[in-house]
Amino acid sequence: MQIHLNQKLLGANEKVASENRKRMEEKGVFLLNLMSSPGAGKTTVLEKTLPLFKERLAVAVIEGDIATLRDAERIAALKVPVVQINTHGACHLDATMIQSVLDQFDLDQLDLLIAENVGNLVCPAEFDLGEAAKVVLLSTTEGNDKIPKYPLMFREADGLLINKIDLLPFTDFSLEEVARDLKKINPLLPTFPVSARTGEGLEAWIDWLLTKMQERRESSSVRP
Repeated sequence: MQIHLNQKLLGANEKVASENRKRMEEKGVFLLNLMSSPGAGKTTVLEKTLPLFKERLAVAVIEGDIATLRDAERIAALKVPVVQINTHGACHLDATMIQSVLDQFDLDQLDLLIAENVGNLVCPAEFDLGEAAKVVLLSTTEGNDKIPKYPLMFREADGLLINKIDLLPFTDFSLEEVARDLKKINPLLPTFPVSARTGEGLEAWIDWLLTKMQERRESSSVRP
């Protein structure tokens, strides 16, 4: 019976996710689902990259948190449109939550909408938001066990950021071990070692995302 309920829940989410995806495609907006464990540095990466994105396209952010407005306030300080979703205990964003805030953005004027998911390496991977791409962020201070312990997250991802590489000399984190683990789970996953603190590697990540957006536009334009 419990499995049956889960199937109904995920099925309902998939229906709304499809509606979100269709709406984003009609508006020409690329919805990115950014996921990580708590403290990996999602908001800091956004603080560093949003000013660079703003030079090239119109971008906005949905902030997902269990409580507080702290991350949304950090994004708003960059003069980037942002809407906060507090999940009040839920460990992930879902498609209905995303749908409920879309009217708060001027979608006709947007190119990129980033949903910063709740810090969690389990539930966010199971809930489609209607996104065009999922990106997971891993930090060098988390240790090397996250990929084998949470394989679904890394199997579902379209891209991987490895943040805090400036701290590599002070940790036991191994980029070689990451590569070995990914080879078993998602061997073609594009991987970008970055430091949100120093800015190292961020241009490569931005270029990759801009290319994904262009591919999406071209794919949409050739559909019958």
